[in-house]
Amino acid sequence: MKALVFHGPGKLALEDRPKPAILLTTDAIVRITTTTICGTDLHILKGDVPAVLDGRILGHEGVGIVEEVGTNVLDFKKGDKVLISLITACGRCRFCRKSMFSHCRTGGWLLGNSIDGTQAEYVRVPYADTGLRLLAPGLDDEAAVMLSCILPTGMECGALCGQVKPGDIVAIVGAGPVGLAALLAVKLYSPAEIIMIDLDDNRLEVARSFGATRAVNSADGKAVERVMALTHAEGVDVAIEAVGIPATFDICQKIIAPGGRMANVGVHGKPVTLNLDRLWASNITLTTRLVDAGTTSMLLRMVESGSLDPKKLVSHRFKLPEILKAYATFADAAKEHALKVTIKAGDLEPCQR
Repeated sequence: MKALVFHGPGKLALEDRPKPAILLTTDAIVRITTTTICGTDLHILKGDVPAVLDGRILGHEGVGIVEEVGTNVLDFKKGDKVLISLITACGRCRFCRKSMFSHCRTGGWLLGNSIDGTQAEYVRVPYADTGLRLLAPGLDDEAAVMLSCILPTGMECGALCGQVKPGDIVAIVGAGPVGLAALLAVKLYSPAEIIMIDLDDNRLEVARSFGATRAVNSADGKAVERVMALTHAEGVDVAIEAVGIPATFDICQKIIAPGGRMANVGVHGKPVTLNLDRLWASNITLTTRLVDAGTTSMLLRMVESGSLDPKKLVSHRFKLPEILKAYATFADAAKEHALKVTIKAGDLEPCQR
């Protein structure tokens, strides 16, 4: 099969790899129909996730058709159309019983991390009964694949950790795909204002079309001053960090109001400075989290009902043989006006974009 393989920082290759096989009785083999690239994949490519080793097939998001199941898989059978969650979990260990599925002792974020992932024609999914979701045959692949990672991340790490409430003023720092997913999630809680902060005017315009009430371009280094002016020098109730660099974390801690909540979503490859000398008496809450995918089923119901439309996050479409071009497009998002890119597996003809 064809697969996208990581060979160390800055090195990717589309290679022929053996089709995966059932290793454990709780496994499933899924034929990928649609996958996508996550911002975390770019962090891996930059070397920010050193646990990912040379030779790993990347990707932790996907939609596909079940090809084979282990003897202890109860909820799925050959031919089922499924959503692949980035999180697989045993359901029995201490952390699973606390609903911290991302910290499962034998599961968690495995795909494209410690085991081969979804940017391939086939993938082995451990703990299939918890790592897969059954999809209606007619559900659009592009809408569904946004539920593998990005929308649950925006919901859980952003809106839920930020404890967004009706009437809140919310700032989201980073209008990339995960920031826009957080925006879609935050809107469900009826905040009074959603302030989107980014370097890219195109992404800020997209954020406005998604429901942001204010847009602040931070390219000149004056984002903090602008947000404080918009909030009458009080700051925001919720600041969601959706990039993963020191500069964006710093913006969040400078605009948070007393009693506010800072929710970190971004993947950080470098240390940040926490200004406790200023914040120690401010009654703020700072949260960090790896998505647990506990909200995936709820979000899937919303997509099926038409009350949530994640497909609008997709800006570019590729076939698997074009995946290196897809990475280049996603990595140069400002120039290419890219949000999420989808990759169709098993079809050698180029996509129309």
